[in-house]
Amino acid sequence: MDTTVDLAVQFEQPITTHDAFNRLACAAFSTNETLHRFIELLNDLEDKTERGEGDASASSLKLGLAYLYMGDAPKALTWLGQATDGAVRRMAAGQAHLESRHFTEALAEFDKAATLGANRLEIDTLRAECLALLGKLDEALLALKQHASHEAGSASWNYARGRIHQEQGDLQQAAASYKKAVEIDPANAHARFYLAYLCDLFGDDEEAMDHYIHCTGLPLVHMHALINLAVIHEDNNEYDLAEECLRRVLAVNPNHARARLYLRDVMAADTMYINENQVRAMEKRSAVLDTPITDFELSVRSRNCLKKMNINTLGDLLRITEAELLAYKNFGETSLREIKAMLAQKGLSLGQNSPMGGAARPAPDFAALAPNVSPDVLSRPVMSIELSVRSRKCLQRLGISTIGELIIRSEQELLESRNFGQTSLTEIKACLVQMGLSLRQA
Repeated sequence: MDTTVDLAVQFEQPITTHDAFNRLACAAFSTNETLHRFIELLNDLEDKTERGEGDASASSLKLGLAYLYMGDAPKALTWLGQATDGAVRRMAAGQAHLESRHFTEALAEFDKAATLGANRLEIDTLRAECLALLGKLDEALLALKQHASHEAGSASWNYARGRIHQEQGDLQQAAASYKKAVEIDPANAHARFYLAYLCDLFGDDEEAMDHYIHCTGLPLVHMHALINLAVIHEDNNEYDLAEECLRRVLAVNPNHARARLYLRDVMAADTMYINENQVRAMEKRSAVLDTPITDFELSVRSRNCLKKMNINTLGDLLRITEAELLAYKNFGETSLREIKAMLAQKGLSLGQNSPMGGAARPAPDFAALAPNVSPDVLSRPVMSIELSVRSRKCLQRLGISTIGELIIRSEQELLESRNFGQTSLTEIKACLVQMGLSLRQA
């Protein structure tokens, strides 16, 4: 059977449930051919509706759902606002607000959907996700607790539990919950996407790419997955593959700002002159700097102190000064002499890669930089913030592991990192503003 013809038949059917449209969307995103046909059908319906042809309310609901699954939440909300009220419309509007990170508005829509007869388990798992992202973790757990009997068989329940784990900073448990959700329902788009994200975060590039590739055939996360794949390919100097991913995004949404910006970066990088000797030298230096501290013969006390300071590699050690080491509790002159002697044997020294060129620098005065922010917030790992793959990898290259370490950097310091551009800077600044923070003024 011609799948594009079958898709057209499905698209003409009236929408009775959210699940029915979800099945249509999964069929639409299964191949590039069916996706392009879906876009054609969507554009035709939009033109007819704007000309006043057909049932405007029913068409508006279908268009709203279609744009939600295409990843265009603002346009989805515009069309949903013109549809007749009902559980499907309210559920879709809540999801569109959730995708736009308008969590309070999403909760209001989900509550209204519940009064109109929407599935209570589905509603409460979505509410739990919203509450977790608002920082109301106890309320989120309570919303899930009343459906605990569904843990073994509900992908949405396990996905929501993963979101709560992630907001709590327990990324290993979050990954386990996402994995269980995917095992129950391989087409659970958000669970698979966040599982890919965490695999990438843990350094498991192969598994991350497998999940991202699977996500490119799923609605809701299609474009996000392609962009993250493009970043991974770019980091691996696979510029043709990165370009292909970004052009697939633009084929769906020609005005996608981030994809357009990344495409320019990829094409510029692909045409740069490459000095092979310089590349080999950089790779060799990078390999040395990535050597784990555990590979060196240090005393147990020195090793434990470095571990507690989150100094895990030789590169981490070269970015810290004597004064910073001595300021740490239980770190004394004996440990300092031991570490300096070990570095001297390799022609290295403490602080040589610090922003101040090895000069002693005072410990950051977080109280002065953010007097109204809890120390617990400043000590949070930056990986707990939902950043794009590109932004996160740039922060890793700069050795920034906590919120506090981020706010002592200036815009210029961030922009000097490879592949770090204005889009990533804007994203990070927006995340900090939500916490009442900002980057250091140069």
